[in-house]
Amino acid sequence: MKNDETYRYMSECATEAARVARAVPQARLNEPTHCPGWDVRALVNHWVLYTSHGLEHRALREQLPEDLVARDFAADPGWADAYAAQLDRAVTAWADPAVWDGEVDLGGGTMPADELAAMIVKETAVHGWDVAVATGGEFRLSEGAARLVLGVVERHGDLYRQYDGFADPVPVPDDAPTFERALAASGRDPRQGAGSGRTLRR
Repeated sequence: MKNDETYRYMSECATEAARVARAVPQARLNEPTHCPGWDVRALVNHWVLYTSHGLEHRALREQLPEDLVARDFAADPGWADAYAAQLDRAVTAWADPAVWDGEVDLGGGTMPADELAAMIVKETAVHGWDVAVATGGEFRLSEGAARLVLGVVERHGDLYRQYDGFADPVPVPDDAPTFERALAASGRDPRQGAGSGRTLRR
């Protein structure tokens, strides 16, 4: 049941990410974002790499090749459509129940496949919010998907901060919407859309 729910939210976040990507004006790719040192282009490239190519490669138990890691995806005017197509391939790769079993080799350690999948869903949503906010849009999630994202942030927040993936938590009211609480726990200010959140470098 847990994997079925995670897969459903993976698909939901992929669909929303594709929508947000298609709304990014090409003219804004060189503008700054609320992520220190990252313009929209750098943020988009990180988002595309890890949440679509990375998601598929993790399912296939393959490491990301260097040519993908170094690629400027946003240099292609059709990058958003290519991202949407790659998200579809990645989500399809996780449709096999066997993919959720066992561990995934991360190059410097391993992680249970189901937990890694949840972490990438979190990446899709949180960095999708980063991209949307930086370009005047919004990233919309169901309550169930938001709860999954919040759970990942709470379980792995210290690890992300260790690698400068998250800033210190931002205070929000206890009754704030679930996704806002997840964003705040990751060091982003959901009320202003311009907090001190830092993007994950890995």
